[in-house]
Order: sequence, then structure tokens, then C-alpha cells
Amino acid sequence: MGHRDVGILHPGAMGARVAAQAVAAGAVVRWLPQGRSAASRERAAEYGLLSAANIRELAATCEIVLSVCPPAAALDVAGQVAAAGFHGVYVDANAVSPERMADISGVFEGGAVTVVDGGITGPPPREAGRTRLYLSGDDTAVAQVFALFDGTALTPVTLAGPIGRASALKLAFAAYNKISYALAAQACALADGHGVLDDLLDLARSLLPETPLAGTEHLAGAGPRAWRWEPEMREIARACRAVGAPSGFAEAAAETFARWEAHKDDPAVTGEQLIADLVQGTPSSTSGDGTGLPSR
Repeated sequence: MGHRDVGILHPGAMGARVAAQAVAAGAVVRWLPQGRSAASRERAAEYGLLSAANIRELAATCEIVLSVCPPAAALDVAGQVAAAGFHGVYVDANAVSPERMADISGVFEGGAVTVVDGGITGPPPREAGRTRLYLSGDDTAVAQVFALFDGTALTPVTLAGPIGRASALKLAFAAYNKISYALAAQACALADGHGVLDDLLDLARSLLPETPLAGTEHLAGAGPRAWRWEPEMREIARACRAVGAPSGFAEAAAETFARWEAHKDDPAVTGEQLIADLVQGTPSSTSGDGTGLPSR
């Protein structure tokens, strides 16, 4: 495949499935288990990831390092990899703005690292055709990452041009896809506050059946992920401001998702709870750790 080991930092639900695709394609994938949760360790074992003793070992062993982490941590993770003396291809596949990607590239400036801009769209990859990895940057490095995932459930797509293009496309898609959940929740909260929520849902099921507004069950999936979506909205707002576009939509969505951070990784949260959080102004439960920090 033209590479030695691949490193993944830090594999949550999405990152672990991305790593699993590289393993399925024949790569040896290493990760750092220190300080990570039992769930992360279980995923790593299930998908065949190998442990590295520390980040210096991972940096010395791997030719490609993939960063798949919450956007707020992306710059810090890049700094750790740079400090570890990594020489190879660094793929930032996080939901960050083109401006943040420029900052991340700057961390490696003057070193022996080639940075590739990556943007993942779709759910954690399990079946072909649903999840894409957009890539932009240095042609040779992009081709190397493309080859790593070619033929897997994570479909690589090359975007001609410099670093920042893949991130811009990712955020543009997320702006529509994820803000739609915040808009639906806002509409439901408004209706609930005036006693017409059931009527709104009935209307939406009739006229907008494929949208998050069509039922509270559609909203429920946003709750466990809101702690990750909130900083992503901040990145979208930053990217909008950079091109002179209004940033208020993304900033308002970030405020909405911040109301749901107490439901971090809680699969049992209901749409009704999420609506209540908006109407009451405070979380309706304290499931999860409530910190908004990346799962460890």
C-alpha cells in the first residue's frame, strides 16, 4: 500500500470506524490508549487497532497520522504530534474552518510533515456509499491517503486545490444538515410554549415528512452529539465571517446545542427532553459527564 503503520488520534465513534476501514484495507493502525475510556478500548480491540506506548512511538512508527477529534481539540492534537517529531503525512479530518486548517498547517511549518486537509461527511462508515472523506492539499500526499481508503466503506474524494477546500465543503454541508436540527427544535420549543406542539408535528408529518421537524424521535439523535456539534457551529460561524456571509445562523445553533451538552453520549435522551431544555432554559437531565470535553 506504500506506507507503514497508520496512527489515529483519538478514535471515538467516528474515528474508530475510520480506522477500521484502514485496517480492512490492510494497514496496521496504532492508537494511544492511555487515559481513554473503556468504550474506546473496546472499540479499538473490536476493530483491530494496536496500542502505541506513547505519542513519540506512534510518531516514529507511522507514516500517516489521522486526526479525528472534536474540533476544539484539533489544534492541540496537531501540536502534540509536531512536538513528538513526526515525519510523514498528517491528515486533519476534523470539522474545522479553513482558517483553523491554516493554523494547523502552521504548526508543522518548516518540518518534515505534509499536511492534508480532510473533511468527513456522513455517518461513521459501515457500508459503502454513505460516508465520504474529502481531501485537499499536496497532490502526492492526497494520493497516498486516497489509496489508503480506496475501495473501503469510507469513500475518498479528491478536491483539486489547496488546504482548506475540504474543510470548507465539510462545514458548508454541516451548516445545512446540522443547523436544520436546531431550527426544528426551535420551532418545536416555540409551539410547545404556546400549547400547539402536537399540531405542529401533525402538520410537519403531512407536509415535511423527511425532515427533523416531522417527529420528536427525529430530534433525539442530536442530543447525544450536541457536545461535538456546538464547537463545530463555532467553526462554521468563523468560516462564514471570513467570506462575509452572515454567521448568526451558526451562532444560534451553537447556543441551542450548548443547552443539550448534559446529554453527552446518552442514547436514551428523548426529543421531548431536548425541547424542554429549550423552553426551560436548563438541561432536563444530567446524563453524561456534562463537561463538553472529548470522551476519554
